[in-house]
Amino acid sequence: MQRVGAGDAAACSVLVERHLPPIVAFAARMLADRAEAEDVAQETFLRLWRHAGAWRPRARLSTWLHRVAYNLCIDRLRRARPAPLDEAHDPPDPAPDAAAGLARQQTAAIIAAALAALPERQRAAIALVHYQELGGSEAAEVLGVGVRALESLLARGRRTLRAELAGRRAELLGEP
Repeated sequence: MQRVGAGDAAACSVLVERHLPPIVAFAARMLADRAEAEDVAQETFLRLWRHAGAWRPRARLSTWLHRVAYNLCIDRLRRARPAPLDEAHDPPDPAPDAAAGLARQQTAAIIAAALAALPERQRAAIALVHYQELGGSEAAEVLGVGVRALESLLARGRRTLRAELAGRRAELLGEP
């Protein structure tokens, strides 16, 4: 971070290369929109570049980046957005495992929709712990809550997801 703060573009490139994929993935789970997630990630790294000179290592860099991305996601979620247009679907792929790939995509879409329906903080807690694989204290720091509050958010989110997905078990597992 000191090198980035001194204007070293190569050092910044290394940090972006290392941290961009998890930030984009986290933002995509929060926003359920890949393009919006990429915008959030870009803004996150612009802030990294701008604030690198004043960096004080109070937290891990990945924690700080997730916190910035989380705040940007919340800002975007709270802004009124027009409903997205339905995406045009590609014709089925005739390859032998196209059906399995389609089933995986449908399962992922069902889970993503259930995750997107959770309240913001529960969604963020689940995304940070289960998808970003942050530890409890780090995820709690990103959300600005204590570890016990994080555990409560996780428990409520998991319970809601379990209830939402329980009726779709056969569909999720590809059973008739």
